[in-house]
Parts: sequence; structure tokens; C-alpha cells
Amino acid sequence: MQFTCFHLMPYRPLDMVERRKYRAAWVVMPNDLYDPELGAQQYESYLEQLVYAEELGFDVIGVNEHHQTAYGMMPAPNLIASALIQRTKKIKIAVLGRALPLTNNPMYIAEEFAMLDTMSRGRIIAGFVRGIGTEYHATGINPAFSHERYQEAHDIIVQAWTKPGPFEYEGEHYNVRYVNLWPKPYQRPHPPIWIPSQGSSETVKWASAPERKYPFLVTFSSHELVKRYLTAYRESARAYGYEAHGGQLGWAVPVYIADTDEKAKAEAGYAIETLFNDFLATPWEMLLPPGYMSLSSMKNTIRNRGQLGVARRLTADELIANGTAVIGSPKTVREQIQKMRDATGLENLVAMLQFGVLNDELTKRNMERFSAEIMPHFR
Repeated sequence: MQFTCFHLMPYRPLDMVERRKYRAAWVVMPNDLYDPELGAQQYESYLEQLVYAEELGFDVIGVNEHHQTAYGMMPAPNLIASALIQRTKKIKIAVLGRALPLTNNPMYIAEEFAMLDTMSRGRIIAGFVRGIGTEYHATGINPAFSHERYQEAHDIIVQAWTKPGPFEYEGEHYNVRYVNLWPKPYQRPHPPIWIPSQGSSETVKWASAPERKYPFLVTFSSHELVKRYLTAYRESARAYGYEAHGGQLGWAVPVYIADTDEKAKAEAGYAIETLFNDFLATPWEMLLPPGYMSLSSMKNTIRNRGQLGVARRLTADELIANGTAVIGSPKTVREQIQKMRDATGLENLVAMLQFGVLNDELTKRNMERFSAEIMPHFR
């Protein structure tokens, strides 16, 4: 298996009493709840954690993009990736992911990744996402064109990475008179592309197409949904006429390890509750703006992921019981991962080892235990 140490970089000093006066920690919550000095301290701690992952033997460190939110302080993940390049030597750096439809010129993304890939001498993994519905409120992009803009932006970027320039690209949403990338990526034909998703059927079919075969990472899902979506990817691959291998299948999940199940829940229970109830949770009208999904996909999302737009607060017990978070003793965590591996054949595990308000001391201990007691078992 391949192990990624993934980070959201949440704003942990957030005043939760004040936060709960607003619909969400995204877009509508006033930014006077942010303190720049405390924010600087958070960035420093988080960068140290990600750099430490290389020392602990992780294969990949992962960052991502979100806008106008305390949930993740990385509106420009390329800047975080650049800082990590200078502080690490061998570990892969995955930007999981860059929200393609939110840009008005995909060439900027092609250039960013090409620069990062060259600076790191081929250590970059490109994660491409549409961005969750809330991002469209933050940027003013029409969500009805999300899929079209995503696929067109992807095509421009991959062509810019692989085709000799200059050439012209003409599409429905993007028209680029000169596509002539300088610099070109270090990796050939281009950096690996991963697709994080919460299981959209359209995304499954697109990612698994024979001309792509992109690794598909299921995020923030119960055990049953992880199995369902990864099985759907396998079935889609078979419909295309090939068999998906384990490297195309991934699971992104919060993980916490302590001596016993009880101690793990006592140490991390409140932190996992803040992740889902205070940082992530948004009402449906923000999470799924009109046009963002097809009607069938929206119905499936609401039916399968009611907890994301739930009005009541989720408990750590619920999140642990349904597998949305893997929290327990080393034996329990190994068993949970093994069950999912046996059920799906996945070979990519994206572990979120800091989440919510989990402090630096517990995060470091969690990373060390994951490295010592989980990774060797699956190597």
C-alpha cells in the first residue's frame, strides 16, 4: 500500500461559540474571527507536521484548496507545496486537489504544476477536483457549468503538458489563442493525476475511462459508501473493457491511534466532532447549489450523505461506528483498514492525522504511531 499524510490546515483557534451563530464556517462567517498572529502560528505548526511525515517514512504528503473558510487555510495550495519542496528531499507532494472550474485561465494551473514539478525534480502529484458547492458561492462561478468547465480545463492542462506548442485551444468555456507552456513538467508525460471525490457517478465514469484511468479517492464516507463507490469504479472499468488495479483505488479518512479504543476516543473524540460539526458542516443550499450536480446525483448525495447537511450535531461514537473516522487502538485501526482493503482491493490510503482542533502534541504522537504500528503491517 501507499500512504499519504494529508492535511486540511484548519483554523484551530476559532471561537466555537461565535462560530455557531452562523450557518457555516464557510463564506458567511465574518473574518474578524481570524487572528493573523494565531494564523501564522498554525501555518508554522502544520508545515512542521507535514515535513515530519517524510522522516516517518510516508510516501506522500497531501495538501488541498479551499476558499473563504476556517475549514482549511489553503486557498493557494501551490504556495504550501512550494514551501514543502524546499523543506523535504524525497517525499512526493500531492496537491489534492486544485479546483479546476474556479479558474478563468487553466493555463495558470498548468504553469503552477509544471513549476512545482520542475522545482521538486518530479515529486508532484496533481489532484484535480471540481471544488465543493460552497466554493462557487465564494468565487461567483456558475455551478451549472461546473462539470463542463472541469473537463475542459483538464483537457487544456494535459495538452499543455504533453503537446508541442504553440497551439490553439477552442472550447465552450475556454479559448486560448496560444498554448505554449514554459516551463514544461519534469515528469513525463506529465505529473500523476489523482481524483478525490465524494462519489459522483459522473466523476466515477470520467476518471475510470481508458484514456485516463486516474486513481479515484473516496473522501469523508462511511465504510459502506467507500465500498460502494470503489466497487462502482471497478464496475465502470469493466464496462470500459479493463480491470482496475489497486493503485487506482484510494480511501481518504481521518485516523487516530492510542493504546486502547477508549483512550483514542477520549483524546480525539472532541476533535473529530469539531471537524464534522463546526468546520465542515454546511446547509444543503450552500453545499449543493442549483446546477452543481445532476438531479439523480443530487438525490443520491442527499440520501447517502445526509450527515453532511444534518441539522443536529454528530457524535464521535456515530462517526466511528459507521467508519467515517477510524479511531482506536493499533489493532482496531489495522483491522478497519484491512477490512476495507479486503473488500475493495485499494492500495492508496490517504490518512488525515490532524483534524479539527486536534493539538500538536496529539497529532505528532498519532503520526508516530501510524508510522510505527500501521504502515509496516501493510507494507
